[in-house]
Amino acid sequence: MPEAGALRWPLTGYGTRELVLGTALLGGAAALAAWVWAPLAIAPAGLWLLLVNFFRDPERVPPEGEGKLVSPADGRVADMVRVREEEFLHSDALRIGIFMSVFNVHVNRAPVAGLVVYRGYRPGKFHNAMGPEATRENECSSVGIERPDGSRVLVRQVAGLIARRIVTDCAVGDDLQRGERFGMVKFGSRLEVYVPTGAAFRPRVKVGDRVRAGETVLGEMGAPGA
Repeated sequence: MPEAGALRWPLTGYGTRELVLGTALLGGAAALAAWVWAPLAIAPAGLWLLLVNFFRDPERVPPEGEGKLVSPADGRVADMVRVREEEFLHSDALRIGIFMSVFNVHVNRAPVAGLVVYRGYRPGKFHNAMGPEATRENECSSVGIERPDGSRVLVRQVAGLIARRIVTDCAVGDDLQRGERFGMVKFGSRLEVYVPTGAAFRPRVKVGDRVRAGETVLGEMGAPGA
């Protein structure tokens, strides 16, 4: 998986194509604008800075503690609801939805350590990620993780109104560490974590809280069936 440490700036390898293309186009636009009238170059230069800012990938240090479930995304907790999850868990679950604006870091990180035992993809629409129809109808990619104790968690990347490309950089059989990068949703969207109600999950956040991927503890999981 791409690592930021090899770069002078903490930029994700998931955005290489967009950064190269954007730099070429906006650099050319800035040069042309400056040739016409120097202050005009400010606009494309500002857009380039926004592009670079979007693909930033700062290092994160996950908290210690086996049962801690960390946020898979930067953003704001948009909802916490009990649902029936039939794609992977096949059980009642608590869904924690996290909305990412275009100003958030968009690299996604594993909420728990464990083995990837499921990958799923659903083509769909591109509703506003804040709307209730987004979780039902939007394009999404799902990753099912089984922890060493046998408990399972589903994390789902959901496309939004602006986000039109989901990157899921893991496969069935991969071992993920808590807080490890596993992909991103480009240009704003939503991440969802599903925890079975039988996992004795104790939430540590509430709707409206700001969270950071790989660091903010969303809650603590007990033993399966506890």
